[in-house]
Amino acid sequence: MFTGIIKNITTIKKQQTIGGSLFLAIETPKDWRVQQGDSIATNGVCLTVKEVGVDFYTTELMPETLNKTTFGKSVPTRVNLEYSLTLQDPLGGHLVLGHVDTIGTITKIERAQASKIYHFSCPKSFGALIAEKGSIAVDGISLTIVEASDAFFTVSLVDYTLSRTTLGEKQEGDLVNIEFDVLAKYIARALERRII
Repeated sequence: MFTGIIKNITTIKKQQTIGGSLFLAIETPKDWRVQQGDSIATNGVCLTVKEVGVDFYTTELMPETLNKTTFGKSVPTRVNLEYSLTLQDPLGGHLVLGHVDTIGTITKIERAQASKIYHFSCPKSFGALIAEKGSIAVDGISLTIVEASDAFFTVSLVDYTLSRTTLGEKQEGDLVNIEFDVLAKYIARALERRII
């Protein structure tokens, strides 16, 4: 489990596809101690460390992960990283599982005084999970929704966030990983089954 507060940006050193799975060699941040079996959110995707090298670690993305995330479309050069949450860590963002729900598209980026407004489109089937002032994870970043409808939402980002995540490097038309708030998913499921 994660909080959506990005701890580092790093580089993907190598990629290789074997038997339908994608293997990535990811540069280890200098102050990180990574071990086999660790869970690390990579652009919002919970990945397990497979092997550890001198200055990198490897992970494996199975076909299901590739189908649901941007990694199946294009492997980025740089990625957002967050180490898994411990019970001693502050919950600075919101509860993020690292289980991407869908791929979204940046449709517009506009400057609004000291911040930038990012517009995202996503499948209408997820409309019930989008709420103004609600939480959402975009490429693993915990964000607050400003405006919302069934097929789009906007967020407002300050320069601090833009300079410390890969969103600041994105352009209109780029794809992103989206994970909706887990609490919204459970409520929607309960209402669907008429439990509440």
